[in-house]
Amino acid sequence: MAKASSESDGCRRVLEFYSGIGGMRYSLMKAKVNAQVVEAFEINDTANDVYQHNFGHRPFQGNIQCLSAADLDRYGADVWLLSPPCQPYTRQGLQKDTGDARAFSFLQILELMPLLLHPPSMLFVENVVGFETSDTHAKLIEILEKTNFITQEFILSPLQFGIPYSRPRYFCLAKRKPSSFVNECLNSQLIQSPRPLFELFDTVANDDSSQEDRHELLQSCQPIAKFLELKNHINDIAVESAALMIGLSNNTSRTLGKGNDHEYDSLDQYYVHPSLVERWGSAMDVVYPDSKRCCCFTKSYYRYVKGTGSLLATVQPMKRDKTSLKEQRLRYFTPREVGGFSLFSRLSCILVSQCLGICPHLPRLQTYILFLRNLSFQSTLISSNGMHC
Repeated sequence: MAKASSESDGCRRVLEFYSGIGGMRYSLMKAKVNAQVVEAFEINDTANDVYQHNFGHRPFQGNIQCLSAADLDRYGADVWLLSPPCQPYTRQGLQKDTGDARAFSFLQILELMPLLLHPPSMLFVENVVGFETSDTHAKLIEILEKTNFITQEFILSPLQFGIPYSRPRYFCLAKRKPSSFVNECLNSQLIQSPRPLFELFDTVANDDSSQEDRHELLQSCQPIAKFLELKNHINDIAVESAALMIGLSNNTSRTLGKGNDHEYDSLDQYYVHPSLVERWGSAMDVVYPDSKRCCCFTKSYYRYVKGTGSLLATVQPMKRDKTSLKEQRLRYFTPREVGGFSLFSRLSCILVSQCLGICPHLPRLQTYILFLRNLSFQSTLISSNGMHC
């Protein structure tokens, strides 16, 4: 009955696989797609606590490898959102690909697709750069072609959306025929370009891009100061809240900005110890409030300082070089700031923090990991490629 009602009002029925804290669902909301998430699937208990707190629904926490074609058919979903584990494909990992147990569930889902009586009409797949050259990717494309889908694939970074965060990711959009994309010239292609996303829809991009293109892209990004959650009292640098950036009202922003011990943490715990600066300073990526780029954060951020993500200089030096790092009083970006770089709203980030407050045993490192496992700038890609009814 629920399915018939959804179909009659033009509402998309959505399955959200590997839901994490709800990045895909939040993207649907931001893209203003008329959609209902009929089920989410996530194995991580803490992520499910956050998801339930934010959306009022707890994802299915069983092993999705046990799902049958009949199980999936019963949901009557016409949109699947999938963000499978990236560890089998990361450049820093063992790259075991299809031989990695963490890839098995996604491969099982693909194997079920030809067996479905009511297959989805749209798919959206997200993963790490490196997935596009994997055997798992080859299997994905093979199954999609076999089940009558057309695809458009992208390597995109938040930089292309004006966000000063270098984190390229792989995306695949698929529609089952007779549905089609508006920009058919991008069909069956993997598009990788430093140009802003909407320029890609005007012309077919290629990998031949000049250094000037990349420089112009960085110049189009907002400064890091836009994403800092607290005022830097050392240099009296006023920073605009992420709430304003994503369009919350001034009143809402002021309410969120008042803060208390439960909403905001003191920045003291985020400063890098001088001994670490002395030892690893030459290997650190240091950025400033007016910088328009920071490096990708890894799950070891805050635990290690070398190669895990950028550090923020809270004191402006006369000369920006490695010789003055101790005087620049470096700090880590906070979990909410990291979430902001992935375009989670400030309100969403606070809800995560409030929910995590229910679990006082949870290490701060886990807070970073929850954000880093989720993205939200997909909303632009979803909206631009016709997931609207």
